[in-house]
Amino acid sequence: MAIVNCKIEVYRREGCFECCIKCLGGVPYASLVATILCFSGVALFCGCGHVALTGTVSILENHFSKTVSDHALLTEVVQLMQYVIYGIASFFFLYGIILLAEGFYTTSAVKELHSEFKTTACGRCISGMFVFLTYVLGVAWLGVFGFSAVPVFLFYNMWSTCQVLNSPMANMTSSIESICVDVRQYGIIPWNAAPGKACGAVLGEICNTSEFYLSYHLYIVACAGAGATVIALIHFLMILSANWAYLKDASHMHVYQDIKMKEEQELQDIQSRSKEQLSSYT
Repeated sequence: MAIVNCKIEVYRREGCFECCIKCLGGVPYASLVATILCFSGVALFCGCGHVALTGTVSILENHFSKTVSDHALLTEVVQLMQYVIYGIASFFFLYGIILLAEGFYTTSAVKELHSEFKTTACGRCISGMFVFLTYVLGVAWLGVFGFSAVPVFLFYNMWSTCQVLNSPMANMTSSIESICVDVRQYGIIPWNAAPGKACGAVLGEICNTSEFYLSYHLYIVACAGAGATVIALIHFLMILSANWAYLKDASHMHVYQDIKMKEEQELQDIQSRSKEQLSSYT
């Protein structure tokens, strides 16, 4: 009795192990990696970009533009961009889940679990639509990645000026006040904005604020997040293209198998009729 129970226990363990292996084999790991990368990139871009924009407006209001009307347009644009960030985060959260579900649907490992699995024209059209939409989003995010590099460049120029201002050579000379940063030349605020630029000791105070360094580093992280999102979308595009090709080949294979089964059935019918006729003659 103990031997029988031991055999049953071993069988159960082997069955559970095989089931776990089969379930793990049905996970689309490529889509899972792309989804995690996409979520991480979008989260970094949206979160860091939102906080960095707020810090940028605060720096401009406190040091470069004392009149509200001079930076009113910039404030509205920043608020609009923050709302766009909310929309981007929500959209890509849903889109990433949909692409992951599509990866589960079309992965070959899942198809092996269902012997009666058959593709439909609607499924192939949906996969093709995802390929096109992901391509469009990838091109759009290339533009977002380039756009996110602009504030990094502006803050880098300002940081470089701060480094020159704090260098020993600058402290030994009397031309510290000639070292300036003029944000009006970048088109952020109009040319008649006052003061519009910061020089010498004022610039040194800006460089030592936590808002400046925090915004600078957040813009760098947001740019890196946009780059990660571009990589994730390219990864998704390769996966979707491969899955669409698989669905197309699978549909052709099903058509071929159906035709072959019909021909074999017709051949069997002909052979059975021939045997019946032969038996009737004899």
